[in-house]
Amino acid sequence: MADKVKVTVWNEFLHERTNAAAKKLYPDGMHAVIAESLRAAGDIEVRTATLDEPEHGLTKQVVNDTDVLIWWGDMACHEVSAAIVKRLEKMVLAGMGLIVLHSGRLSRIFRKLMGTSCLLRWCGVPDKERLWNLEPGHPITEGIGEYIDLPDTEMYSERFDIPAPEKLIFVSRFKGGDVFRSGCVWERGHGRIFYFRPGHETCPVFYNEDVQKVLVNAVRWAKPRIVKDGTCSNTQVLKKLESKKVGCGF
Repeated sequence: MADKVKVTVWNEFLHERTNAAAKKLYPDGMHAVIAESLRAAGDIEVRTATLDEPEHGLTKQVVNDTDVLIWWGDMACHEVSAAIVKRLEKMVLAGMGLIVLHSGRLSRIFRKLMGTSCLLRWCGVPDKERLWNLEPGHPITEGIGEYIDLPDTEMYSERFDIPAPEKLIFVSRFKGGDVFRSGCVWERGHGRIFYFRPGHETCPVFYNEDVQKVLVNAVRWAKPRIVKDGTCSNTQVLKKLESKKVGCGF
């Protein structure tokens, strides 16, 4: 049996302790629900980490032992230390996968890797969303139909300030008519990145079976194909080239 994919699910775990609706919906935190659904896949080994832990739960040992990092953040993105962001960036560039959820778009690690503000238009009033599957042949959408319906979710709307995705997997349409690029992939260095929009803390998104299936697929897609430090160094010429005179008849 192949080795399991090692996943770390990171969550601020603040909304679930300060917002009554979020606490009722996710009493042990969104990270706990996500972790449970990933473990059920059978080929994924999961640990969780939260903001208040030493080094935000992302010690060198944890990060070095992570194949794919799943990130949910919102109200405390600015509290994640620069040293941890640098640690994560180095590992993504070396091959670690990164899956960023919903408001994690404002995380320092995602903005660092995107090189843009990652700002957008949004509305906090719950809305109905249809996630259209644009790439039915992509590994991330395996087992997913034409669309995923989410009856109760937070609306995001364009313009979303991100680099053009290397592949656009999902696009959302909301009841009010707004649209949004909700599933985007990139490569940075040797690492694969997937941004997946659903996941507001007061909406039951992470209990949705199709959303859970997308996350399992994304973990399998994002796992490292290679882990290699991209540092470049000076090197010696292997062999001195010697010029040769070539007769040309003159």
